[in-house]
Amino acid sequence: MSSDDPVPALQIGFPELRPGRHLASRRREGRGPTLIFLPGYMSDMEGSKATALDSWAAREDRAMLRFDYGGCGASSGDFEAQSLADWRDDAVAAIDSVGGPVLLVGSSMGGWVMLLAALARPEWVVGLVGIAAAPDFTDWGFSDAEKQTLREAGRIAEPSPYGAQAYVTTRFFWESGEALRLLDAPIAIDCPVRLLHGQADEDVPWRISLTLAERLRSDDVQVVLVKQGDHRLSRDEDISLLVATVAALLERP
Repeated sequence: MSSDDPVPALQIGFPELRPGRHLASRRREGRGPTLIFLPGYMSDMEGSKATALDSWAAREDRAMLRFDYGGCGASSGDFEAQSLADWRDDAVAAIDSVGGPVLLVGSSMGGWVMLLAALARPEWVVGLVGIAAAPDFTDWGFSDAEKQTLREAGRIAEPSPYGAQAYVTTRFFWESGEALRLLDAPIAIDCPVRLLHGQADEDVPWRISLTLAERLRSDDVQVVLVKQGDHRLSRDEDISLLVATVAALLERP
């Protein structure tokens, strides 16, 4: 795409990807496979990694779809009424709306959603890129005392290191996550997978990516550890690594 070519149009809307769920989305037309970004917990499609990938997609005439899960960002719904299964189904509906091959990029919890969606639609998913992917965090991410509080009180609210809004977990979400755990058995995903993880990540231990790599059935799995990278992996050099990783997967024959 030369500097004189028009930038592909960005379509903004609230499609009913699933009956009764109006999800805010931004779709960019271009060459496939379509890149779909899956945000982390309490995040949305306007984060720095999602928008950086969208800018790259515009420059390279690549198709991309960003969206907010139900109850998140600009989408309708009550955040505390959502489950991991709901957000998995939102991602599957996004894949179905494309109607062609997709490459999924999942950040933190989005990496768990990415895996669940790939298991649901293996015929459409041609590759996965995880950024500090956090499968099964309802298990390893909570102490026994916190799990007991969730069972009894139904809700935990904690200070968030990323903003003023409290970090809320409900029993409904936690139980859904526990029912969708993946790391205890082989994961029947065969497409190429790239896992990026910062070794200075204080939220998701980088060894989770190594465990995930072992569990995946695919023979084409690579883990890239960024020694000084934190959980967000949003420094300029981290974004460059992400873009290069996505570009290389999309250019595979």
